Amino acid sequence: MEKENTPKTTGLGELLGDAGSFVKEGVVNSLKGLNEIENQIVTVARNTASDTLKATGAVAGDVVEVSRDVVKGTLKATEEVGYGILMSTKNAAKGIVLGVADLGGDVITAAGQVARGAVKGAADVGTDVALVARRAVDGIIEAVRDIGGNAGNAATSAVQGAIEAAGAIGSTTTRSVSIFLVGVVEGVKDVASAAVPSFLTSSGAETASEAKTEETAESGPKPKTAKETSRAKDYPGKEADQ
Repeated sequence: MEKENTPKTTGLGELLGDAGSFVKEGVVNSLKGLNEIENQIVTVARNTASDTLKATGAVAGDVVEVSRDVVKGTLKATEEVGYGILMSTKNAAKGIVLGVADLGGDVITAAGQVARGAVKGAADVGTDVALVARRAVDGIIEAVRDIGGNAGNAATSAVQGAIEAAGAIGSTTTRSVSIFLVGVVEGVKDVASAAVPSFLTSSGAETASEAKTEETAESGPKPKTAKETSRAKDYPGKEADQ
């Protein structure tokens, strides 16, 4: 009599363990791939910015337009390959600042110029200007930190540059950009709070709230004391006579 072949079964625990290992390996490889892409964007932007500025011979004057073109090219490339616009913008901005530093340029001044260029480039392409501005500022601050610069001053310069560029587009864009950059002002040590309109910062909101409360208290009727309330109950109509 022939033996029946019994199919070998695998327990759920073993299957889950294999699945977890497979996913872990896949995620690690994907993250390594993303890091390589991000580093490549930084390198390309850095070399492009330094080479172009070196060719023009005017590091300080041409940073805005070079940044504008680099960001535009980056955004168009990400649309074609489907890579994240926000990460690519951050890395492009970081690369430009590093390129300026390679030429011995003033990175604090460049911070504002790169932010202005990023906003202009985003508007040219038709991408969300506020999101691009925020990620560009993040990249600028990261670059300045990497080279040992003053992150607070860089953040102030970058935020002001982005808001100024947004102002040339329109009031709605200015407000959107300002709101997205509030986190930068509140999250970076020593950044000047004046970089963003005061009504958009938490301290400004608190001040406005306190002022409104005080105004209401001063203009509105004062609450009655317990004695006055008791008297009104005992002698109805007496208050009206007074």
